[in-house]
Amino acid sequence: MATTRTVEYELDGETYEGLLAVPEGEGPHPCVMVCHAWAGRAEHEDEVARRLAGQGYLAFAADVYGKGVRGGSKEENQELMEPLASDRTGKLAARLKASLEAMTAQSEADADRAAVCGYCFGGLCALDVARANLPVRGAAAFHAILGEQDKPQSGDIAPKVIAFQGFDDPMATPDDLTAFGKEMTARGADWQLHVFGGVMHAFTNKGANDPDFGTVYDADADRRSWDGFLRFLSETL
Repeated sequence: MATTRTVEYELDGETYEGLLAVPEGEGPHPCVMVCHAWAGRAEHEDEVARRLAGQGYLAFAADVYGKGVRGGSKEENQELMEPLASDRTGKLAARLKASLEAMTAQSEADADRAAVCGYCFGGLCALDVARANLPVRGAAAFHAILGEQDKPQSGDIAPKVIAFQGFDDPMATPDDLTAFGKEMTARGADWQLHVFGGVMHAFTNKGANDPDFGTVYDADADRRSWDGFLRFLSETL
């Protein structure tokens, strides 16, 4: 059975806290960082980490807001996310790098076989890890915010990239999907885009049921994206 423990790490005098899930067996294990949605690290990301550990991966539900910092409403979530979303190549990039280093520094982690995934805002984070060519082999995004960074980077993207998106997602429109494909192609990425018809934002979140806001759980898209993600990890790590 997988075991879990919290891991604290520091950046610029602030403390962050992630959940590490360690699989059975002797390591080091290939590792996957899980980036959280706009409310902060929550049970959804922790459960993803535990599920990945059950598949043999060391998984780290990371934290880019700070220990204990969580949003409790749409307004609070937006207030937490906005300073990072508007400074993606500065403040957000530094926190993602620190989180990745906290994971790969663990004794059970195989730092040479690392990947990242994320959900909603966390999907943006996972893609930004790839855009910055941080030391991962692959990046996977689920119902991500897809727009380019505030200061778009250049050069080939080394990590493999995969994104799972809903065609009816108001936060990542069909035009955004096309722009994402063009961006990845221009930067020489090995990329995939899986689009689910009739599916909105937050389709992996069982608690999502707000069609007016555009967030609705979809069991088929959830299952299909998870299966595709595991195949991607098997190929990449």
